[in-house]
Amino acid sequence: MSEIKVPAMGESITEGTVSRWLVKEGETVNQGDVLLELETDKVNIEISAEESGVLEKIIRQEGETVEIGETIGTLSAGTGGGSGASASQPAATEQKQAAAPAPEAPTPPPAPVAVAPESSDSSSKTASPSARKLARERGIELDQVQSKDPIGRVYQDDVKTHNTQAVAPSAPPAKAPAAAPSAPAAGGSTYTKPVERQRMSRRRATIAKRLVEAQQTAAMLTTFNEVDMTAIMDVRKRRKDKFKEKHEINLGFMSFFTKAVVGALKKFPTINAEIDGEDVVLKKYYDIGIAVSAKEGLVVPVVRDADRLGFAEIEKSIADLASKARSNTLALSDLQGGTFTITNGGTFGSLLSTPILNTPQVGILGMHKIQLRPVAIDAERMENRPMMYIALSYDHRIIDGSEAVRFLVTVKELLEDPESLLIEG
Repeated sequence: MSEIKVPAMGESITEGTVSRWLVKEGETVNQGDVLLELETDKVNIEISAEESGVLEKIIRQEGETVEIGETIGTLSAGTGGGSGASASQPAATEQKQAAAPAPEAPTPPPAPVAVAPESSDSSSKTASPSARKLARERGIELDQVQSKDPIGRVYQDDVKTHNTQAVAPSAPPAKAPAAAPSAPAAGGSTYTKPVERQRMSRRRATIAKRLVEAQQTAAMLTTFNEVDMTAIMDVRKRRKDKFKEKHEINLGFMSFFTKAVVGALKKFPTINAEIDGEDVVLKKYYDIGIAVSAKEGLVVPVVRDADRLGFAEIEKSIADLASKARSNTLALSDLQGGTFTITNGGTFGSLLSTPILNTPQVGILGMHKIQLRPVAIDAERMENRPMMYIALSYDHRIIDGSEAVRFLVTVKELLEDPESLLIEG
């Protein structure tokens, strides 16, 4: 028998959550078959069988938190045995048994299941810890839950199914909450307002935790400016067809902003640093994180050595990382590191925002929606120009306000004169 353990997944990841088991206890698997999916705060990974055999026992259930190196199940060697062997009996054997006078068949003993008893549950049913917890939260008696398991064990999905089907209990309904009366209807009666409770995914919970930590640990401040996007939009209009024909990728705005950020970071190296205790670590490379909105929350894959890349290479890198983020195929190496981050709320229509630092980085640039606004060209002329507000959030512990303002002005100047990016970027 071999143990199924949580593998090491990188220095910054110490635990994960069992997302779902793809194999049931007693089922036969081949070497390399995927046994389960594990959700971490950065990526989801699949754990495969290291040898062929039968899944003997599932120790940690779906929804439970597990640590690196922890045993979460056991696999027996060989191609059969246990409940897996009984499940693979040929149909001919069943027909033979049906034709003959049915002798009294011995009932096979149920597979042993190690479940810690909980004094708070009076149910006699065997259930996983996550199922018991969910049942307590939803006020469901485990004795009323119908199990799909052959040996009658109740799992988390059984509790969820019971809740959605609204099975009427045999006992009187649970006591109504007295502390929070429902809003009275027009006739004076009360009604319960519908709510839905969802468990945070590990990634969403980690994002929430790190955003709060960033606000608590950094002296965060934001400065603003605006960019006249006329010149960039003119370049894109004139060059986009030839650019796509030559490089097989669209010429977007992100390559211009990445180049402008790199040019400004070279002039203000403290914004490309991080704080390590009482030391300031100045980074002499430019790995730019690009915030991408994925299904389970924001992720920040990194464009490596952006200062060495051309416009087409930057656009291809960003497109590739965004595609992997949305298909949940990012590797840990795609997310680790990063010296500065760019986030674009303008894709969702945001006109202005104050981005939160992606710690331990000390600077993040926020892009926003391009909007036509009247701009004074000189003392006598006004024109409607495509304008974008940009925001720089920075850690005031090592970055002075004047430095932050000049950094943002540099980004603005480089963007309003795109040809200079060939020199400054």
